[in-house]
Amino acid sequence: MKLILAVIVCKILRFIGGLIGKGSSLPGQFALKVCPDVLGRVKLPAHIIAVTGSNGKTSTVEMIAAILEKDGRRVVYNKEGSNQIEGVATLILSRCTLGGRLRGDVLLLESDERYARHTFQWFHPTHFVITNLYRDQLTRNGHPEWVYDAIRAALSPETTLVLNADDPLVSCFARDHDPDKVKWFGLDQCSISTREHHGVYHDGARCPVCKGRMEYSCYHYAHIGHYACPACGHKRPAADFSVTALDLKEGRLTVNGGTDISLAFKSVYNVYNILAAWSACALAGADPAVMSGVINNYMLKNGRMITFRIGNHPGTLLTSKHENSVAYDTNLAYIAAADKPCTVLVIVDSISRKYFTGETSWLWDIDFDQLACPQVQKVMLYGKYCNDLAVRFKYSRVPADKIEIGEDVRTAAQQLQAEGGEDVYVVTCFSDRDKLLAHVQRD
Repeated sequence: MKLILAVIVCKILRFIGGLIGKGSSLPGQFALKVCPDVLGRVKLPAHIIAVTGSNGKTSTVEMIAAILEKDGRRVVYNKEGSNQIEGVATLILSRCTLGGRLRGDVLLLESDERYARHTFQWFHPTHFVITNLYRDQLTRNGHPEWVYDAIRAALSPETTLVLNADDPLVSCFARDHDPDKVKWFGLDQCSISTREHHGVYHDGARCPVCKGRMEYSCYHYAHIGHYACPACGHKRPAADFSVTALDLKEGRLTVNGGTDISLAFKSVYNVYNILAAWSACALAGADPAVMSGVINNYMLKNGRMITFRIGNHPGTLLTSKHENSVAYDTNLAYIAAADKPCTVLVIVDSISRKYFTGETSWLWDIDFDQLACPQVQKVMLYGKYCNDLAVRFKYSRVPADKIEIGEDVRTAAQQLQAEGGEDVYVVTCFSDRDKLLAHVQRD
């Protein structure tokens, strides 16, 4: 009776929430109060795929869902991105029969890296994709190795781990796990690889196993690349799913030497997300022809990249997670690779949608020197924390006469509407993006 009551409560609250545009977590929260072990009582499908990591969760889940749905599967997944246990409970119970059977062939879950252990105490994914681990939201997440410990507590020996071979910390999840239940994805050395590390800090300088000095034969970005520790032998494993050729400028990649894919978004982040999605879908038995057909020129629908017009300017908004310097760095690299004159608008108006913090030390981890390139004609720093940005830029190589500072985002929009016609790139977080998008014409 508790199971049935929890399902009914969740469905009613989910319906009411849908009418008012809310309700991705609250229904599950109440259902868990009615029946705390309800997620252990429901009947789930044979395939349960979970995705976690510092970056790329939502994008990877969206692509996995698109592929598997095209392959003929009924996929139940958290489109709204509500990825803690309450949101997962809402998703599952709202799609269950009253008897607690989930209506679907695949349950696909984006899982918050800190809270995965709470969700998966009741059931275990058949496949667990771990994308990467970076410095992320210091106020709530602390150090990446603390997040590693939180995720490790969520892993079951029964689960097949799908791991980023190029991340030295992520690869540690394979230690003490059945080798037959570990699959790897990664990039071969390619056109974007460098012999030298680039960035403000280097989190791969020391081996995560023995703390000895790590050696790299190549870097793809940040600490992601081909690594080996001469002290303890921890090294990048051979990948089961590889990008064997990559040309970001032309927007082409090749998977496992045989499948060519065109990129709608020419970013190394997008490459890794595609490869993670490809790996999970291949392990779930999807048709390779369907996989390549869906992924080819795939444009994300989750708002990570939005094109628009403002005045005479063509614009691109690149969602860059606040308190996550690697997310910023990869988007700044995308701008630095542009070959036309442009203006860059950086907005930090509120740091988080979920909790209050005025902590801005993470700005010093971002490689803003990437904007010190000829095509960047102006850099506009706007939002409540514009002065924190201004101090950070004072120590960058961006010339002071290119920098403009203001607190009101609407003023920045009005200025762009009134003058100029060069390309505009907006770099900001989900918490701030709508403050600009309210003044533009979206494509």
